[in-house]
Amino acid sequence: MEKIGVSFSINVSQIEKERLYAGKKGKYLDCTVFIDPTADQYGQNGMIVQSVSKEEKAQGVKGPILGNCKIFWTDGQQQQQPQQQQPQQQPADDFIGDEIPF
Repeated sequence: MEKIGVSFSINVSQIEKERLYAGKKGKYLDCTVFIDPTADQYGQNGMIVQSVSKEEKAQGVKGPILGNCKIFWTDGQQQQQPQQQQPQQQPADDFIGDEIPF
């Protein structure tokens, strides 16, 4: 299987907080990533969705889309991405420091 490097960003305000669960080393959230080796028109290779249980999947429930991902590396080769001007990211007022706002 080919190794790939993927960068991603998620919108934490889309997380259904009742799906967070406690583990040995902190709070966790199960997510699923769908990756297409061909970038879309925005230079994205996939999306991240919040996982749902098997029972919910059987009922047709889908988790919210949390963000997008880009392939930046495959087996030692850098991935070519379309050049796009990225907007300057400003820190959100409610997300300054080390704490996640939920």
